[in-house]
Amino acid sequence: MAKNTSLYFRIVEGRNLPAKDVSGTSDPYCIVKVDNEIVARTATVWKNLSPFWGEEYTLHLPMGFHSLSFYLTGSSFCINNICLVWAGIDNWLNLTRVDPDEEVQGEIHLSLELLEDAERISLRCQVIEARDLAPRDISGTSDPFARVIFNNHSAETSIIKRTRFPHWGETLELELDSEELSEEGTVTLEVWDWDMVGKNDFLGKVKIITVHLRECIAHNGKLGALRLKVRLVEDRILPSIYYQPLIDLLVESVEDSSPLTMLEEVTTVESRQDVAMTLVKIYLGQGLVVPLLDYLNTREVNHTTDPNTLFRSNSLASKAMEQFMKAVGMLYLHDVLKPIINRIFDERKYIELDPCKIDLNRAVSEAEVRDSSVEMLQDYLSSIIESIINSVDQCPPVMRLAFKQLHKRVEEQFAEPENEDVKYLAISGFFFLRFFAPAILTPKLFHLRDQYADTRTSRTLLLLAKALQSVGNLGLQLGHGKEQWMTPLHPIILCSVASVKDFLDKLIDIDHDTPPCVLKEGYLQKHKAEGPQLLSRFAFKKRYFWLTSESLSYAKTPDWQVRSSIPIQCVCAVERVDENAFQQQNVMQVITQDNDGQLHTMYIQCKNVNELNQWLSAIRKASIYNERMLPSFHPGAHRGGKWSCCLQADRVVSGCSRTHSAVTLGDWSDPLDPDVETQTIYKQLLQGRDKLRSVERRAMYVQVTNPSRGVAARLLRVIVDLEEAHATFQRREKEEGTSVIPLNP
Repeated sequence: MAKNTSLYFRIVEGRNLPAKDVSGTSDPYCIVKVDNEIVARTATVWKNLSPFWGEEYTLHLPMGFHSLSFYLTGSSFCINNICLVWAGIDNWLNLTRVDPDEEVQGEIHLSLELLEDAERISLRCQVIEARDLAPRDISGTSDPFARVIFNNHSAETSIIKRTRFPHWGETLELELDSEELSEEGTVTLEVWDWDMVGKNDFLGKVKIITVHLRECIAHNGKLGALRLKVRLVEDRILPSIYYQPLIDLLVESVEDSSPLTMLEEVTTVESRQDVAMTLVKIYLGQGLVVPLLDYLNTREVNHTTDPNTLFRSNSLASKAMEQFMKAVGMLYLHDVLKPIINRIFDERKYIELDPCKIDLNRAVSEAEVRDSSVEMLQDYLSSIIESIINSVDQCPPVMRLAFKQLHKRVEEQFAEPENEDVKYLAISGFFFLRFFAPAILTPKLFHLRDQYADTRTSRTLLLLAKALQSVGNLGLQLGHGKEQWMTPLHPIILCSVASVKDFLDKLIDIDHDTPPCVLKEGYLQKHKAEGPQLLSRFAFKKRYFWLTSESLSYAKTPDWQVRSSIPIQCVCAVERVDENAFQQQNVMQVITQDNDGQLHTMYIQCKNVNELNQWLSAIRKASIYNERMLPSFHPGAHRGGKWSCCLQADRVVSGCSRTHSAVTLGDWSDPLDPDVETQTIYKQLLQGRDKLRSVERRAMYVQVTNPSRGVAARLLRVIVDLEEAHATFQRREKEEGTSVIPLNP
């Protein structure tokens, strides 16, 4: 049985941050580290001492992780050693200044032995090797040596030059007095980078503590504070065979007594979005996402009497459609919106229609500001509408099929002539109001931009999002709101209605079956491995990559006819690459094994650390069940006749650092993990078990053969079976008594 540990966190905002610039402000951003590995970076908020981010992340954590840290403004301040409870935290946490001596990484292999005879007492420490130490020299390496300390005694190893993976194999002995053994003490092993000029640099230390010491450090908050919302969830994941009965039950097509109906009844409003997201993933994996959405939407439509309230609540159907569009439509959204969003950011026009907000200190009149604003907004809005209505062929077929079914169900339910527009409003409500308009309002959260908009650009985006919402409402609510100053945009909105309807008609004009989903795609830089050794900046070539559950393929452009492909089943490691290997940042390596057992490595560069983590996550998850995964790898590259990491000359020598699943991002682009998703549904059903029992009892009294009773009974049986399976595996773990206790540096 595997464990699945997920960390959900939201970096909300900062306050009272210290000024770092000569102008009296700062440009803060956050970096998130797990066990000293960067896993996420927020956007930079320019010239602000109380920044707001509102960025959310989900991390899938490795077994035995130790620390979660948040660093603010280029690692100047941090929040470290956060103590998490199951309920999570949502609070302001004070920042502390980063101690450079505590910024360590790596592992050390040693053994300690106390030797005692009639004549002498000594502490013997065998320092074997270390790996993945921090680079402290300009060459990207270090000159490490180790020092063992006990009370006033110390001894040092020799210095190993220019490596982050030193092998000492030395034995150090400290002679002790008998009185010292009765005292409380600590054996410390430190690792340092030797410098010929200046003081040595600290690389890390390990303490073997005889008595646990506790330190309480009070933070006075003088460096400002960061508001975080963090929740840690740990699940035990059973083998797939145990979840199959629940999956089979979920995908059955039963009318009003469907298990999906039961699931919606037993879930809370707060958990509905998580349930909707999980269901969409499960049904995507089963190739049944369109029938899922059709069932949920049909149920919602049939239970709605007033068409003005259709899909207005946070029902399971509404949430599932919203999550579905994010799952399959993000790349489509980028294709449609990114050019115009980039233009708005680049031009950075001053635009304002609200008379109460117009800057009267400008050297133009209010009327001139309003007229120029209307002209620019009309230009931007026309470009957005035109880009959308011309994007029929770009829209993912599975998305079009879901909208086609929705259109059909609404048209059947509201067939009256006065409800002619309802079938359009049902689709445009999701398409424009819940997908395109939010992306225009906050491009950063939809990965359309790497940074947040400044105040001026944010206002332009807000006005455009409002206008696009009116377009999605087909102009039916124009003039009824409080914002009458939006009236100058009404003509262009009304003129677009016919084009929007025509677009929606074309959008649902599709007949073929649901195609398989691409899990992740986009431009990356691929290392040119063949031929002569090129300079690093010329060795990477731009290629377009596709990841599916079966292969990782690439070509020169998205529409290039010839693709190179790597079967996912051949992947045996996906790891980061040290910066000094190619003198490039954000490089990863995909190691594959052919049928002859030969290893091949492909180096890929991403544009930033967030993109790197997303691709690492996606490929690792796609290959997680491969049988021939490597236990070790080289974090460097074989250049100049040797590995840049461990300096070994043999190209095929075993790796010098262990492979690991590390931290993976919970991203919609990630491949599906049906066991984890089904475990989530099981937990929801477990929490709602009492409600299921009530449904079963009610159905029993109403009608003996009531289908609801049968479905509730089957769900309860599945819950009991999974509960017993979990108990069996937990009991087996206790009997085996296996555990790993890591040493913290």
